[in-house]
Amino acid sequence: MPHHGPMKELAGRLTALDPDAGAAVRVIAYFDRLAESRAGVEALVRAAAVLSGCPARLVDPERRVHVRVEPDGVRRDTDEPPDPRWPSARLSPDGTATLWLERAGVASGVVDADLGGSAPRTLTADRTDTGRGGAASYAVDGDRPGVAPRGGDTGRTGPASGGLATDRAGAAAGVGDTDRTGSASGASKADRGAASQAVGTGRAGAVASRVGGAGPSRVAPSVVDAVILERAAGVLRLVLDRTRGRAPADDPALVETLLDGTAPEAARLHAARRLGLDTSVPARALAPLNERPRVVPAGTQADAVGRLGVGPAVPVLELPRSWTEARTALRFTAEGTPQDPGPRVVYAEELGGIALLADLVVPGAEPPPDVRALETAAATTPWLSATLHAVASTASLRAAASEINVHHSTLQDRLAHAEHLLGWPVRTPQGRLRLQLALAMRHLARP
Repeated sequence: MPHHGPMKELAGRLTALDPDAGAAVRVIAYFDRLAESRAGVEALVRAAAVLSGCPARLVDPERRVHVRVEPDGVRRDTDEPPDPRWPSARLSPDGTATLWLERAGVASGVVDADLGGSAPRTLTADRTDTGRGGAASYAVDGDRPGVAPRGGDTGRTGPASGGLATDRAGAAAGVGDTDRTGSASGASKADRGAASQAVGTGRAGAVASRVGGAGPSRVAPSVVDAVILERAAGVLRLVLDRTRGRAPADDPALVETLLDGTAPEAARLHAARRLGLDTSVPARALAPLNERPRVVPAGTQADAVGRLGVGPAVPVLELPRSWTEARTALRFTAEGTPQDPGPRVVYAEELGGIALLADLVVPGAEPPPDVRALETAAATTPWLSATLHAVASTASLRAAASEINVHHSTLQDRLAHAEHLLGWPVRTPQGRLRLQLALAMRHLARP
């Protein structure tokens, strides 16, 4: 890519001043190349392992993705849980997917490789690889007294020091590109910023920056480890979102596209897949009051904190119709209080022909006469709304009395007074139907 040359030159200059800074730039450039080449999940985890010189592990319980790669580039999954002391980064601040570097204290080996992309060599502590004609390598035991990195980097100790990771950045090129899925894409600046916030800023999922404290002590990552986690987590998040999907209702823009009947079918199907929906399974549109629309599979329980209209279960491409009917159902909902009795969640398919009233009653306009009569009577009689709702929604007057916890004779007295205020009987079949329609239109007339 055109910018790789300047990045390589910058890395070389920085390495002369600060090996850690130079190594970090090389790591950034390398993960950018992986993103541009559309590398897969395993290739990205492999790059993190090779660059850091320790096993790397991706655990995503929601998507059931578990990938573990050794620093020699070989995938070796395990059922053992991650050690909470290892440096780690969540792929998103509010998610559970986590990338781990299995580094507990001092690194256990040396990765020695050419910058040109040859396969890395893993050495035991204090051994020198002369396979490059006597070229210097770096010891892993730099934290031990009296043992310093070779090759002129005498002031650097600890895992993943600048010089070591600088060589690894080149070495990974020969190992990290072997798993291509054709599903990744380059990380944008915004996505990179989000990954930066997830690592090293103190937010959820940030790499640990302390040792000790409450609970098990965690390994404070080196600068290079932190950059590896940041870049790998950012690109992995993009790849997983594109290849494994995300939770429904996760992206408002995608939901909007899915519910837009004027959008091309291909765009709506793409949005459905990005949201993690199975396009062969029916889904519902949900219309929460004063919140963004949502889409859920047909079998999902429509939980709601407030008022909610639920559209019918339809094929994915018919979700715009489900969304229209969900908004209609929302108009029939109530707060569920004595002043505004009624269901807080209404399913469109349960409305039947009464849904046609929504086209006749304009929200905020002059309400029909029966609705005006209800409003006038309720303004002077606190018990009226709850009592009339009980009568309209139960099978008998005795059931209505039980619903509002009053004696049957008390209910009869209340209804006689209500009929006087309304101007029509509510205890006859015709009067009860008129009451039901008036209560429904009262909800529809709200602005």
